[in-house]
Amino acid sequence: MSDGDIENLPENDSGDYSGQHIIPINIEDEMRGAYIDYSMSVIISRALPDVRDGLKPVHRRILYGMDELGVNYNKSYKKCARIVGDVLGKYHPHGDTAVYDTMVRMAQEWSLRYPMVDGQGNFGSIDGDSAAAMRYTEARLKRIAEEMLGDINKNTVDFAPNYDDTVQEPTVLPSKVPNLLLNGASGIAVGMATNMAPHNLTEVVDGINAYIDDREISVEGLMQHISAPDFPTGGTIYGYQGVRSAFETGRGRIVIRAKAEVEVLKSGREQIIVSEIPYLVNKASMIEKTAQLINEKKIEGISDIRDESDRSGMRIVYELKKDAIPNIVLNNLYKQTQLQSSFSVNNVALVKGRPKTLNLKDLIHHYVEHRHEVIVRRTQYELEEAEKRAHILEGYLIALDNLDEVIALIRNSRDPEIARSGLMERFSLSEIQARAILDMRLQRLTGLEREKIIKEYEEIKLLIEDLKDILADESRRMQIIKDELGEMKDRYGDERRTDIEHAADEFTAEDMIPDDEMVITISHEGYIKRTPLVEYRTQGRGGVGSRAVKSKDNDFTEHLFIATAHNYLLIFTESGKVFWHKVWAIPEGSKTAKGRPIQNLINIDSGDKVRSVINVKTLDDPDYINNNFLIMGTANGTIKKTALEAYSRPRQNGINAITINEGDKLLSVQLTDGDSHIVMATNGGRAIHFHESDVRPMGRTAAGVRGVNMGDGEMVVGMVCVSHKEPPQLLVVSEKGYGKRSELDDYRITKRGGKGVKTMNITEKTGELVTIKAVTDNDDLMIINKSGIAIRMEVSSLRVMGRATQGVKLIRLNEKDEISAVASITKIMEEGEEGETTEGEGTNEPNSEDQE
Repeated sequence: MSDGDIENLPENDSGDYSGQHIIPINIEDEMRGAYIDYSMSVIISRALPDVRDGLKPVHRRILYGMDELGVNYNKSYKKCARIVGDVLGKYHPHGDTAVYDTMVRMAQEWSLRYPMVDGQGNFGSIDGDSAAAMRYTEARLKRIAEEMLGDINKNTVDFAPNYDDTVQEPTVLPSKVPNLLLNGASGIAVGMATNMAPHNLTEVVDGINAYIDDREISVEGLMQHISAPDFPTGGTIYGYQGVRSAFETGRGRIVIRAKAEVEVLKSGREQIIVSEIPYLVNKASMIEKTAQLINEKKIEGISDIRDESDRSGMRIVYELKKDAIPNIVLNNLYKQTQLQSSFSVNNVALVKGRPKTLNLKDLIHHYVEHRHEVIVRRTQYELEEAEKRAHILEGYLIALDNLDEVIALIRNSRDPEIARSGLMERFSLSEIQARAILDMRLQRLTGLEREKIIKEYEEIKLLIEDLKDILADESRRMQIIKDELGEMKDRYGDERRTDIEHAADEFTAEDMIPDDEMVITISHEGYIKRTPLVEYRTQGRGGVGSRAVKSKDNDFTEHLFIATAHNYLLIFTESGKVFWHKVWAIPEGSKTAKGRPIQNLINIDSGDKVRSVINVKTLDDPDYINNNFLIMGTANGTIKKTALEAYSRPRQNGINAITINEGDKLLSVQLTDGDSHIVMATNGGRAIHFHESDVRPMGRTAAGVRGVNMGDGEMVVGMVCVSHKEPPQLLVVSEKGYGKRSELDDYRITKRGGKGVKTMNITEKTGELVTIKAVTDNDDLMIINKSGIAIRMEVSSLRVMGRATQGVKLIRLNEKDEISAVASITKIMEEGEEGETTEGEGTNEPNSEDQE
């Protein structure tokens, strides 16, 4: 209506006139309705596959369009542009790019487990290269795709008008192969998405047969046949929990690793060779990102990357540096690159037009139901066709039995219509039979042709009986499904490409850390660190030492020992609690670093203090933890023995390792094999030696028994557990820097609970005893005083002396300085490496005034 029309309207009529042409609506309702319509269109007509044939509309239209064009597997190729144009014009009125890209993906062996299109020309690559334009490429159907279309002309599926009602298109394909399970699907709809994994045809057929034989079979039972998804690019499924979840619930996260092996070159250098990568990973992009990580020093140990892939297969080469450990580099690659990726399964498909999440049994159930319906409809169609043919043959037989009369009737008829009517009246024939007789060629009247008609009629009667029996017997229909699937298995079945590593757990950071030897340092104030042992240098005895620790005033190193990065540390506190910690998880620091407060690593109570740390190889080996024991000694002379198994279940907040009596404290804990000798030393210079068998094993929370009987003011300063088969020497050190080593046999064996014998002649010059250690000639000795000065010397530089002697001076101490920690270290340093001293040179010979 023009502006002039509005101006000419009567004032009292303008509102009524508008109401006749404009319908008021609620915009919220209109938008909601429009969006829901759009959403359902995307869900049903674009993004989600049908559970029956596993195809989205565009895939279905491409396959049907190619079949209609006649580009079968045994025919010549046709230009993709011709195919795309035909599909667009007849069935899919959208962009040509959408159709061509879909057809390209259906031809890519790295995208589909069982490709549906046989492409000729450039159809892209696993490096992400695009396919050539459709005017350059050609295609035809794969034979397995024709199995999807088999029997489509036998009324097996419903057809619907195309977009312009000019032709009919199938709403689903007969799908003789279970395509949804074989090739999976992915798509993002509105408010939902699907991501279904491909599987192996041989396994799927076996699983479907098992379901047909037992409809009550569980998902677990089906998994005996269908072990896991089978990806077109191979790889290894790492861990089985995600697979189990996907099969049981329809959702799960499957971790896929590349297949890699280590090759050793003639030069001795090692290479990691990757032959298969995870599904949907772009190879070129992965290599580029890996090189970037190497340049940024986020991945160590790789000197070069090369892509040597060719027509014969994939080959990605990672050249390693000389000092690189292949397994650690490979684990690092798995952790930081797409050599390991995950596939998140989300089995959403259309069931009777509605999206539904399906588990493995559901998918098989709906496929079997679809195939059952197809076979019923196909059998019904074949029965109708057979009955039509039998009806015509019956007419032929009547005509042949009355041949002369039939010929005379036809000859005397003026036109075919009169002849047809005459035949129908005279011989009680149907119109179809009469027309067939009139269309019969004269050669069919020969005797041989007559016999053929009789034989064909007998055969078709048997066929009709068989088809009726199929329609009446469900078990026969199910057997037909199994037989046809057996044909598919024989024709297209192959071996799995993706391996399965069932027992694999998610790898941890430990897998990427070398199992190097570390010096673990814990200070009196509770600062802890780890330092590679190679940072420490050997010095001569008597040297002043190099600066080892930057510590606060009044702080000093109290615990110092060697462990490898993958070992467990059992940390025992003064109150009798034990905590667990991996060596590699301790913050690394240089020799001069202070370290981190141990309270940041373990949940130690305020006021408690670390007294002993045990290095344990593993807590997972039953033989190891049941045949090794922890011996605990307290300052008041109590001793306790408990199997390591009692401490093999780490807890974040720790547990009680021993019951400590009031006024006592845990002093030392050591690991034994059950046949050790125990020596406990007191600050008064006495030591007791008894066999481990004198201490019976006790429970984790027991208090223990008396180990040594001490005088007033005495306390235990150390405990060693040694093997009597290869007895080391015992090293004792006093607080003024004196020390010596003696043979274990110098200490006579007694029962536990005695006073012991003299282990060092304690004088004002030596000061009280501070420690006792078990050492051999192959050990080095690390001594650190309270001011933070450290010295390392060879134990072999100390001659073996008598048990009751005073010993020799091991370290020069400033006035008021004392020794705070002593550790024996197994030598791993190279010969000839020598450390620097801060004051003068160390000497390997004791001074005469230092010994007595």
